[in-house]
Parts: sequence; structure tokens; C-alpha cells
Amino acid sequence: MNDNQDFNFPAMAFTYKRILSYFLRGLLFVTPVVVTIYIIFETILFLDNLIPVPLPGIGILMVLALITFVGYLASLFFAKPIFDWFERGLIKIPLVNLIYTSIKDLMGAFVGDKKKFSSPVKVQLTDSLMRLGFITQEDMSIVGEADLVAVYFPHSYNVSGNVFLVPKENVTPLTGVKSSDVMKFMVSGGVSPLV
Repeated sequence: MNDNQDFNFPAMAFTYKRILSYFLRGLLFVTPVVVTIYIIFETILFLDNLIPVPLPGIGILMVLALITFVGYLASLFFAKPIFDWFERGLIKIPLVNLIYTSIKDLMGAFVGDKKKFSSPVKVQLTDSLMRLGFITQEDMSIVGEADLVAVYFPHSYNVSGNVFLVPKENVTPLTGVKSSDVMKFMVSGGVSPLV
């Protein structure tokens, strides 16, 4: 009998499919873990190197302490005018104004007293199409549209999104679900479940 006739092709193909399946399953587990660890490690390394100190970890502690101290100073009654004066100076510089106010507004949307992504909603776009979003402005009368609200729709797998002005009657607040879960659901393209 020929050696080629003894070789079992279907069993071999089944083994390759099984090995490929195991590889893809492992890749699905390993990749998010490795990328998450890498991003955290690089962020910590970057923050630690902002203040060059020979002992690892001391730089990041100093950066965190400095940020906390600046936050403390900004909350003091007598220091607040100095911070306001500095901010007004930044806002008067044309290109710096655009960058500074955009970053400040984005940071303020997630942290601080005026969080913007705390009102998740579903918006009826057509009879058979809805989108999830966040109300960012309740009153649009400044543009002559008192019956509209501003809704932010994040893009999936991206840090961008669109803002649409939609009729209030098309907007339904989502109750019983956390804003962070809705954001994760949308940014993941609907892959992460709404808990």
C-alpha cells in the first residue's frame, strides 16, 4: 500500500481547525489583558518619569501629590482669583484657547460638578431605528430651538462622536442602567452587555 493512502486528510483538517480554534480563543483572552497591562504600565511609566527621581514609583507619587495640592489650592477662597486670572489669560490666546477649553470641557464632562454624560437616553430616529446617547444640553433656546435637546452619540471603538439636536419627544431617558455601562456598550459597538 502507498504511504499517501495511509494518510488521513479529514482527521488532519479537523486537527488544524481545532488548533486554530484554540489559538483564536487564546488570542481573544490574551490580547485584551496584554494591551490593558501595557497601557497601564506605559501610563505609570510616563507619569513616573515626569519628575525624574532615582527611586521608581516616587515620581508618580509626587505627581499625584502635586495634582492634589493644586486642587486644594484652587478650592481655597484666597487662591481662586489667581487661578481664574490664569485661566482668563489662557483663554485670550487664540490657539491655546481652542485646545484648553476643549480639554477642560471634555474633562468636566467625565469628572467634576457638571458631569455631562450622566443622562443616558434612547432616541427614536425613524420608525424602526433608535440610537443610544447622552443628553449634553437640555436647553437649546440659544440657537432658537427651545423644543430641541443636544444628544451626544459616541462612535464605536473610537474616542469621537457626534452631537445631534433632536426633538424632545423623540428622547426617552434610560432608567435602571448606569451611564458608564451605556458608554461602554456604545463604545464597544454593542459587544459589551448592558448590565
